[in-house]
Amino acid sequence: MASLVQQPTLMECNGWDAYRLLDSGAGRKYEVFGDHAFIRPEPQAMWQSRLADWPASGEFVPGSDEDGGGRWSLNPSVPDEGWELGWNEVKFAALPTPFRHLQFFPDMSVVWDWMRDQLGKRGDAETLNMFGYTGLGSLALSGHGRVTHVDASKKSVAQARENAALSGMQDRSIRWLVDDAAKFAAREVRRERRYDGIILDPPKFGRGPKNETWRLEDSLPGLITDCGKLLDDKSAFLFLTVYAVRMSSLSIAGLMEEALSELPGRIEHGDIAVREEGEGGRLLPTAIFARWSNPG
Repeated sequence: MASLVQQPTLMECNGWDAYRLLDSGAGRKYEVFGDHAFIRPEPQAMWQSRLADWPASGEFVPGSDEDGGGRWSLNPSVPDEGWELGWNEVKFAALPTPFRHLQFFPDMSVVWDWMRDQLGKRGDAETLNMFGYTGLGSLALSGHGRVTHVDASKKSVAQARENAALSGMQDRSIRWLVDDAAKFAAREVRRERRYDGIILDPPKFGRGPKNETWRLEDSLPGLITDCGKLLDDKSAFLFLTVYAVRMSSLSIAGLMEEALSELPGRIEHGDIAVREEGEGGRLLPTAIFARWSNPG
């Protein structure tokens, strides 16, 4: 059975050409996305900032509620249609959204690297990206074979297709599906499908295309159980990230251990964090994760 490593693991994102974390503190973070700097809320940054001034192209001003409300204050230099960024061979559009992010999650770059390492030299892999959003993870995996990309938002899937075209990957073997992740996984189990790798990045709360309700604490256990049935002893990985939830990484690792009890390999868990630029740059935690890997 898969063994659980109880000691937490840190996955560190150090930024790249198109993204850098310059500073953080007092519940905010100061980041650069290509040619534009932004200030966004960050409850994990409980320390004081190091820089005296944060000149920025825009700032997200949070609302009074705890569920992520708020608005952007942007200067005219920010293009209304967004601007192009890149991670390795993947190109994509960045654009401030009402949900305080910019159509992608930069800390996930360390996850994309890890997944590609798990697949190694496999060129005919079948991978599944659920809650795939604007498709960067799917595009990162598409060089290893066929990818099934699932998201409940028609708008997000449309943006994922645009990012594929921007990357010159529109002809790659990617199935773009607007669907409820839990229902899709259950159907795949009934079809006796299998995958070499699965990535999950579920929200705290969401609705499917037919108004299906997703609540992380209620819905995640069943989804992880179904994911375990879509993997076998020749599969390479299952990766789960969780944002903005008062939950321990050990809890989601225990859930994964239960669901994958019949498989070999090992389960790890911990924090994803972004390193600030400069000497003595601090680590800013952004998400918790649990991952199963199997060297085969």
